[in-house]
Amino acid sequence: MGDTRDLLSNYDARDIIEKDKKHLWHHIVQHSVFESQDPKIFVEGDGARVKDINGEEYLDGASGGVWCVNVGYGRESMARVIYDQLVKLPYYAGVAGTVPAAQFAGKLTDLLPGLDRVFFSNSGSEANEKAFKMVRQIAHLNGNAKSTVLYRDRDYHGTTIACLAAAGQPERKEAYGPFPDGFSGIPHALCYRCPFGLTYPDCNIECARALEDVIQEEGPETVGAVILEPITAGGGVIPPVDEYYPIIQEICSKYDVILIIDEVVCGFGRTGTMFGFEHYDFTPDIVTMAKGMASAYAPISAAAVRSEIFEKFLHDPSDKYDYFRDISTYGGCTAGFAAALENLRILEEEDLVENARVVGDHLYDRLLELADHEYVGDVRGKGLFAGVELVADKSSKTPVSEEVMNAVMRKITENGVLVSRTTRSVPGLNNTVTIAPPLIVTRADVDEIVDAVKVGIEHGCRAALG
Repeated sequence: MGDTRDLLSNYDARDIIEKDKKHLWHHIVQHSVFESQDPKIFVEGDGARVKDINGEEYLDGASGGVWCVNVGYGRESMARVIYDQLVKLPYYAGVAGTVPAAQFAGKLTDLLPGLDRVFFSNSGSEANEKAFKMVRQIAHLNGNAKSTVLYRDRDYHGTTIACLAAAGQPERKEAYGPFPDGFSGIPHALCYRCPFGLTYPDCNIECARALEDVIQEEGPETVGAVILEPITAGGGVIPPVDEYYPIIQEICSKYDVILIIDEVVCGFGRTGTMFGFEHYDFTPDIVTMAKGMASAYAPISAAAVRSEIFEKFLHDPSDKYDYFRDISTYGGCTAGFAAALENLRILEEEDLVENARVVGDHLYDRLLELADHEYVGDVRGKGLFAGVELVADKSSKTPVSEEVMNAVMRKITENGVLVSRTTRSVPGLNNTVTIAPPLIVTRADVDEIVDAVKVGIEHGCRAALG
């Protein structure tokens, strides 16, 4: 087979492209397009920029495509701590502890006052599955029926069948049913398309108060939890108004409902605070996280819980079913803990969360310059996480089609910038350009991103809409 390092560094570009086309199954891609075009293949990255196999360089305004390379590319210190730990001990199952697991759990709980137990796994979907299983087992332990999990329209919580059952994105669910029972939705919190036809602030925050209506409809004796992204991510980058979460928490307390906050996207600085929920005045019962946790240098995820939840699983050892009978194989991989520890050090020492806030303000200000554009319906976001919703008509808020969005995205890429978009998520509303660059970006980088987005909107929409 030869030297592995040689295989990875000395290759023929055309050979790699052909092997990719012949053997690789890309994520969320219709592969018939590769009958007439080559897939994009990236070979290296440095800072906030990546280079493809043809030598083209791009400013990455999507942090690896799915908003996870928070500290940027080419971090030698990340690679070194991972290497050192793997040589010492690469793995032991989570039935036992390891030094990096304990060290990171301690650091993480310091960042999340009140949540002092952490269950590790290896993906955001898996972290949310763990939370759902906790809720269901607690209902069993308490001898009640409070096992239903409520979710919010337009939120997304992962790719597994149960996580899709808890997704407020119908197009992601399409063709993957039947889904398990015990999941039900509440309205979204996007003011621009208010589900109640109201206008903030004269709306009584009905989108939050609707939680109580749904609990009553489902039966308070059956609802065990609600899971929410602090800021809806893939559903269009939707920050709820300030009053939203205190109302949600009040309702959860009234009906003894566990409040799960999915920080998979927003966690670790993305929105200008360490965690997205910190923009609001409330405290979750469970926080799930992944992506920016190790900036994608190694897979790792977690569910952090309040001690009261953990203690529900403490029983006499002779009660053979009354502990949390769950395991994640790669939740014991020490590379993830080492990477997460170094990731935290970088975030703190380089003040990247504050950079996300300050440069994020600049991003938002620059994007607001596009608000009057005839094809821009709404601009929203927090920190280095923003969305620009495109419409064919501002007065009717008619969304642009996916074909128009495709034209816009092509033009942005042609201008040397990579951003993302809502894709096959909400029927008729896959019309938001999403921007989430690494937290190391500068004001100049943001200017480059926004300038490319502006060109993409101008030329892409005009070419498609005339």
